[in-house]
Amino acid sequence: MENGGAAAAAKWRFGAANPALHAASSQSLRSIVTRLYDTLDHTDPRPVAPLGHGDPSAFACFRAAPAAEDALAAAALSGKNNSYARAAGVEEARSAVAAHLSRELPYEVTAGDVVMTAGCNHAIEVMMAVLAAPGANVLLPRPGYPMYESRAALCGLEFRHFDLLPDKSWEVDLDGVEALADGNTVAMVIVNPNNPCGCVYSYDHLAKIAETARKLGILVISDEVYDHCAFGSKPFVPMGVFGGTAPVVTMGGISKRWMVPGWRLGWIAATDPNGILRDKKIIESVIGYRAISVDPVTFVQGALPDIIANTDKAFFENAMDVMKEAAEICYQKVQDIECITCPHKPEGSMFVMVKLDLSCLDGIHDGVDFCTKLAREESVVICPGVFADSIYTN
Repeated sequence: MENGGAAAAAKWRFGAANPALHAASSQSLRSIVTRLYDTLDHTDPRPVAPLGHGDPSAFACFRAAPAAEDALAAAALSGKNNSYARAAGVEEARSAVAAHLSRELPYEVTAGDVVMTAGCNHAIEVMMAVLAAPGANVLLPRPGYPMYESRAALCGLEFRHFDLLPDKSWEVDLDGVEALADGNTVAMVIVNPNNPCGCVYSYDHLAKIAETARKLGILVISDEVYDHCAFGSKPFVPMGVFGGTAPVVTMGGISKRWMVPGWRLGWIAATDPNGILRDKKIIESVIGYRAISVDPVTFVQGALPDIIANTDKAFFENAMDVMKEAAEICYQKVQDIECITCPHKPEGSMFVMVKLDLSCLDGIHDGVDFCTKLAREESVVICPGVFADSIYTN
């Protein structure tokens, strides 16, 4: 028998897809954006408007800071950043993040409180895996960033959705949080400035979130990858300010504020002056997971102290001016479109959530259908939102 015939006759035992992986990946933002790009009419001469995800580098007005580029080049050429790093990350990078966060907190964060990650999505992966004890559940915002659901589902962590309230500037429904929580609830997630709603939470609202978490005995995961991307009436306030009320895990990175999402550098920080997270071995577990997962690039970590120290204040101010102008134009233009309403003017991040009135449209079944046809017919890529009749875009 020829080899081909023998191979064909063999009973191969692999090939069944992991259903959890399929379900998780199909709901990821990247998968959705990829599917929308696949529907584009490539004969259309018009340039694609890439509004489906928060990648500022896709636009010429958001070039990386020269100081960041110089720091990265110097770190790569120095020959000092070619080795494996420890599981928690390069010590100098951890110290730089700790000092960066401490400037806005009423207590000091140390390098030992910080773990480096390969971007904020990696930080989400780490935290969902660390919290996935048997029977545990985590509370996630709705509308929300779908990576949380994907990673929680993949590691078998139950998730429950609390609402963000559009008529209250997308604030957290704290009564809903209390109603959802039970004895197995371990954490709640907030995103501030918010993706996908474009809101920024006030000091008073964050204080109430912390009080609710303390009452329930849960930690707060504060996704602050858009930290300081605030251009409305409310300034950015880090959730870690309230770490003395309830333990806070702060997640951040350089992708948005420094306009370099492809550099894939983020962090997880215990902003927890009472040391509850360390006592409960959360940070120990984070480092343990990092030891068996992907590493952030060492020379990007090596560049981080200079990136943080040397980026000119004018760079950030200019970026916020551009975002504020773009948000204003978007909000005003949306008012003129009969089938779309925007419940809250965007004040931060790179997103706005709008509601689609399907009764005004012929042949549109839901938000996914709308986004698909918009991509194909107009070369504009936006994303369907968590709600079946809503979309969000940046």
